[in-house]
Amino acid sequence: MAIAVPNPIPARMKGVNRAEICDVNFTEFVKAWDGRADARPAPHESILEGSALDAQGFRDLFESQLISRHLDLMARVLRVQNKVFYTIGSSGHEGNAMVARLTRHTDPAFLHYRSGGFMAERFRKLPGMDPVMDSALSFAASKDDPASGGRHKVWGSKPLWVLPQTSTIASHLPKALGTAIAIETGRRIGHALPIPEDSIAICSFGDASSNHATAQTAFNAAAWTAYQKLPAPVLFVCEDNGIGISVKTPTGWIANRFRQMPGLDYFFADGLDLAQGYVEVQRAVENCRRSRRPTFLHLKTTRIMGHAGTDFEIEWRPIEELCAVEASDPLLRSAAIALESGLMSKDEVLHLYEATRARCFAAAEEADRRPKLERLEDVIAPLAPYSPEKVQAEATRTDYAERRLAVFGSETRLPETQAPRHLAIQINNALHDLFAKYPETLLFGEDVAQKGGVYTVTKGLHKAFGPRRVFNTLLDETTIFGLAQGFASMGMLPVPEIQYLAYFHNAGDQIRGEASSLQFFSNDQFRNPMVVRMAGLGYQRGFGGHFHNDNSITALRDIPGLIVGCASRGDDAATMLRTLMALSKVDGRVSIFLEPIALYMAKDLYQPGDGLWLTPFPAPGEAMTLGEGRVYGEGDDLLIVTYGNGVPMSLRAARRIEQQHGWKTRVVDLRWLVPLNDAYIVEQARSARRIIVVDEGRRSAGVGEGVITALVEGGLGSTPVERVVGVDTYTPLAGAAFLVIPGEDDIVGAAAKFAASATG
Repeated sequence: MAIAVPNPIPARMKGVNRAEICDVNFTEFVKAWDGRADARPAPHESILEGSALDAQGFRDLFESQLISRHLDLMARVLRVQNKVFYTIGSSGHEGNAMVARLTRHTDPAFLHYRSGGFMAERFRKLPGMDPVMDSALSFAASKDDPASGGRHKVWGSKPLWVLPQTSTIASHLPKALGTAIAIETGRRIGHALPIPEDSIAICSFGDASSNHATAQTAFNAAAWTAYQKLPAPVLFVCEDNGIGISVKTPTGWIANRFRQMPGLDYFFADGLDLAQGYVEVQRAVENCRRSRRPTFLHLKTTRIMGHAGTDFEIEWRPIEELCAVEASDPLLRSAAIALESGLMSKDEVLHLYEATRARCFAAAEEADRRPKLERLEDVIAPLAPYSPEKVQAEATRTDYAERRLAVFGSETRLPETQAPRHLAIQINNALHDLFAKYPETLLFGEDVAQKGGVYTVTKGLHKAFGPRRVFNTLLDETTIFGLAQGFASMGMLPVPEIQYLAYFHNAGDQIRGEASSLQFFSNDQFRNPMVVRMAGLGYQRGFGGHFHNDNSITALRDIPGLIVGCASRGDDAATMLRTLMALSKVDGRVSIFLEPIALYMAKDLYQPGDGLWLTPFPAPGEAMTLGEGRVYGEGDDLLIVTYGNGVPMSLRAARRIEQQHGWKTRVVDLRWLVPLNDAYIVEQARSARRIIVVDEGRRSAGVGEGVITALVEGGLGSTPVERVVGVDTYTPLAGAAFLVIPGEDDIVGAAAKFAASATG
C-alpha cells in the first residue's frame, strides 16, 4: 500500500533539520489519517487479511520500531549538548526488528550500526532487560554501558548473544560465517556448545558494504562450503537502502548479484512493511535453520535523516528525492497498519509515540549522569587480561598422560625420551602434545592436513586427530581468520596457520580490527582465544623472494592486545606454545607464533655436524613465562640483543668478537616480540658496557626501535649502542636477498666500530 504524506510541511526547504521533518511527518500523518478502521483484533488474530503477523506480534514490533526511532532523534538533539557521542542512526531500517523476532536470543548476531530495531526487539527475548536504558548508556559512553563499558557505541549484549562490532565496513562477515561453521563443528567433535545445536548465525550489513572485498570473501567462502554440502547456517541480512553515505547503489544490483549466486539461498522481504515482509523473513530464517545452508535475506529498507548527524543531505541530494525518501518512512506504514487494522486509535498511536520519546530522553538524561571512563587503567583493563598464576598452572598441567600415550604410542615413543631434534620436529611434537591436552583444539589452513604443511611441520596431525580437527581451507587468509574467530566464539581453541608472514598482510584487519579488539569493545564479555602459527622471516637459501622471506614484523607490533612470540630453537618453541595455549584458555588472548623458516631444519651452530642447535623436547610440566628471554654467556663487555634467526647468527659473531677483541659477550634472545618486556631488556643491559641490537626486520618501525626505546627510557641512553638491522626494502630473489638483511659480518663490524671509537 502506498503511503501519501499529507500536506507536505513548509519546513521542507534548505537548511532545515531533516530529523525534525521526519518527526513532524509522523504526527501529521497520524492526525490526518481518515481511513476506515476494522474491529480491534484479538492478540493472536492476524492484523490484516493474508498477513502472517498477529496483533500482539505487530504491536511489539511497532513499539520496537518506535524505540529505535526515538533513540535516533534523541541522539541528534543531545549530541549538540555533548551528552551523546554517536549519531549514525537506524531510521528507515526499523524493519530489521522482524529478523530479531523470528530468531532466538541464542542465535549469535553480528550486527551493523543500523540495528536499533533489531536490538529493541531482541531485548524482549529475556525478562527484565531494558533496551532503552542500555542503549542510552552506550550512546552516552557511560562506564555503566553493559555492552562495552563506555568504550564505543556498539550494539551488543552478552545475555542476548549479540557480539559487539566496531565500524569497520563488512569486516564482521567472515567471523559470522566462521561461527556458523563452528556450530556444526562443535557437534561433530563432541564439544559442548554454549548455545543450542540448531542455532544459526545472523549477520547484517548494508548494500554498499556488500561490495567490500571482505564481504565478498565471506560470500565466496559460504558458497564454497555449501558446494561441498558442508553445513554453514549463516543468515546474511543485506539491508538495502540504495545508498552508501552518498554513493548510490545501482537499481537492482543486489538482487541481480545474489539471486543467482550458487551456494546462497536467496530471499527478498519488504522491510518497509511489517505486514508484507514478515512471512518472507520467516521463510528465510526457517530455511537457514532447517537446511543449515548459507541464506541471503535481501531486506528492502530506506535511509532517512542522512548517514549521520554530520551528513547534511540537502547539500548534495535533490529536495524532491529527499521528500520521496521521507515519504517511504516505514513508521508511516506501521502507523497505517495499526490504524487500518483497528489495533490502535489515532490517540493511542500518538500517545505511544510521545511516551516512547519521553522514555528515551529520560534514559539519556540519566545516562549522562552516570560515571564515565576517567582513568587510563579503566580504559585498557579489558584489552589484554593476564593472570600469571592461572596461566602458569594451565601451561604446566599434566593430567592428560593417557591421551598423550594414545597419541604417541608408548612410553618409549614420547618425544621427551627421544634424542635432541630440530625446530620443525619439536613444533610438530608440541602440536601433537597440545592436541592431546585440549580436545577442543582445531588446526586449519592451506595445505596443513594430508600434506602436513609446506615444511611438513603439521605432518601426522591429520592422521592422528582426524579431518574434523585438522583440515585444509580454501586459499584465503581472511576466511582462515574468520573461521578462527567463529570457533573461538563457540568455546574452542583454534590454531590457524598462515602459510607465510607476507600473506598475513592480506587479512591483517581480521586480527587488528576484529579478533584483538573484541575483548576491548565488549568489556571482556566476549573473547577470541586463538594461537596463530605463521612461518616467516628471511635467510632461506635457494627459495623465496619477498613473499617467502618477508621480514616485516611492523604490522604486528602496533596491534593492541596481541601477543607475538618467536622461537629460534625447538625446546623454546614447545614451552612457548604451551604458554600461548594457556593464555588463550585462561585469558582469552589472541597470539601469533612466528616461526623462522630458515631455522626449521637447522641442526648445527658453529660448524657442520656439531649438532649444537638440536634440543631435547621439554617434558609436560615445563612452560615459559610470558616475556621471559634466554641468555647465552655471562660477559658484560658486550651485550647483543636479538631474536629469531639473529640468535645463532649472534652467537657465531660473539665467538669471533671475543677472539678479535677479547670481550666477554652475552647474547639475549628476546623470544617475546609483542609486547616487548622493557623491564627485562633494561635489566639485562644495565651492566653492559656496549650494546648491539640485531634486528632481522626492517629499519623503520622494527623490533630494534622498540629495544632502543626501552634502553633510553630505562635510563641507559649513555651506553654506546649499535643497531644491525635490515634495509627498508622488499626482499629480492636468490643471493641478493642477503644484501638487505643483517649478516654475521655486520655484527662483527658493529663491534669493530666500538673498538675503533675507543682507540680513536
